Amino acid sequence: MADEQLPAGWEKRLSRSTGQHYYLNIYTKESQWDVPEKPAEPVSSTGPDQVQCSHLLVKHKDSRRPSSWRSDNITRTKEEALELVKGYREQINSGKASFADLASKYSDCSSAKRGGDLGPFGRDAMQKPFEEASFALKVGELSDPVFTDSGVHIILRTA
Repeated sequence: MADEQLPAGWEKRLSRSTGQHYYLNIYTKESQWDVPEKPAEPVSSTGPDQVQCSHLLVKHKDSRRPSSWRSDNITRTKEEALELVKGYREQINSGKASFADLASKYSDCSSAKRGGDLGPFGRDAMQKPFEEASFALKVGELSDPVFTDSGVHIILRTA
């Protein structure tokens, strides 16, 4: 039985504590004593592989790069940036303004030229808080304010 054929995704290991062989699922890292009968399935992350979002970014003086196409030197505080974002979010939710119009006028990101559209992106493409918020949204849903090293965002999932 030295050459036993295991289903895909399994490894045979030797337990240091008992000296017995066990079987390790290389995807989930779960182990079992019994010889596996079927292939191990890769773990799929929940949700889509990519999303498409628009965002409106308001930078502040502590942002990673406190300048933008709108201003060479951004001096507002993080709190002031948050208040601006909350105001924009309220205008969108009340129907007074569209997301794209506000992003085009007020976003400190170059995506403002596209109404805030970032295009499709996958996991590990954005800063972690932005990614987590984007993938948690349903299509058409607007995020609460999201803080990253770049500033304060509101995110609209579009696809």
